[in-house]
Amino acid sequence: MREGRREEPSPRRPPGPELRALILSASFGSGHHQANDALDRALRAAGVDLRARHADFIAYLSPVERALTVGTYDAWLRYAPGMYKAFYDWTDQETEPRALTGTFGWLGLRGMRRDVCEVRPEVVVSSYPTTVALAHTARTQLGADFLNALVVTDYRVHHHWARPEAELLMVATEEARGQMARWRIPEASVAVTGIPIAPVYRELIGADRAALREKHGLRADEPLILVSGGGTGTYRALGRVLGELSHLGRRVQVLVLAGARERGVTRLGGATVHALGFTTAFPELLAAADLVVGKAGGLTVAEATTLGVPLVIFEPIPGQEEHNADYLVRHGAGLWAHTLAEVRRAVLRALDPDERARLGANAHALSVPDAADRVAAALLRKLGRA
Repeated sequence: MREGRREEPSPRRPPGPELRALILSASFGSGHHQANDALDRALRAAGVDLRARHADFIAYLSPVERALTVGTYDAWLRYAPGMYKAFYDWTDQETEPRALTGTFGWLGLRGMRRDVCEVRPEVVVSSYPTTVALAHTARTQLGADFLNALVVTDYRVHHHWARPEAELLMVATEEARGQMARWRIPEASVAVTGIPIAPVYRELIGADRAALREKHGLRADEPLILVSGGGTGTYRALGRVLGELSHLGRRVQVLVLAGARERGVTRLGGATVHALGFTTAFPELLAAADLVVGKAGGLTVAEATTLGVPLVIFEPIPGQEEHNADYLVRHGAGLWAHTLAEVRRAVLRALDPDERARLGANAHALSVPDAADRVAAALLRKLGRA
């Protein structure tokens, strides 16, 4: 309870014309925010009078807590990915220490209690797993009553995603539904929806790639490769990947977004590199691309498969992105270069017209373009609003 202010319980109001929602993400990359934005749009498009507060779990933390969590995560990815991999594997088992999992229910609790009291939500929906436990603590302490829901934004269910506190867990695939069962999550609580992405990707399915390239000042007669470096720009392999793309033995265009320190167009061997940094044109640039090379974040995979763009994965984030990469490879929608020497061969293979057509068709077959609508519908059914 905050000093000088009395917090009141926040009971759920009877369903009415408006839907009060607290939508939670976490700034570990940008995917969680993008998924929540897509859900917000889908609910409004369904005619819901949505009154939503979007909150970032990181903002709930004190400066010291933020340094320990975000700082450690960032340091591991930049300098010691093997340590992150060990942590991922160590926590993906029932013997994970309760001293660690117990923090999920109180780290950032003050901010969560404040938002629950102010929003008085009918639903709290998270795209990051630990906020589900935090919302449950706030609900219990305040005597509130809301639907506690989770959107899983990876293609495999790590132990942390299997939140028993949630009444509704929405997963990417039937495989993921089966993985929830491993952690004894009731089948009735799990819905297969896909990973929610912005509606613009649906609109770009089948778009004229040549026209998009012309719009953005790109050549139609040279392959276009988009480097996937993640939303934080911490892709350690960026320089090495560009080095491989520069000596493919053929001319290519390369787009570098997150992680581009300087802006502009440069020539690197046989590659014309367009360093763009952050851009709102990302969906159109992805639709114009022949290939994505780099990381395998859940949202990137969902967006690329929707547009039928194959991926060549190299040095994904250990753990979750490795499983995303494995999912693509098993379904013939991407190639995984496990060493730098394999990058060039994999890219040339994926640029072969016949192979690209095969990979692209398999990618599109995996896609769930209307996943955001499915998530919105699953929430509304659970709330008795469908």
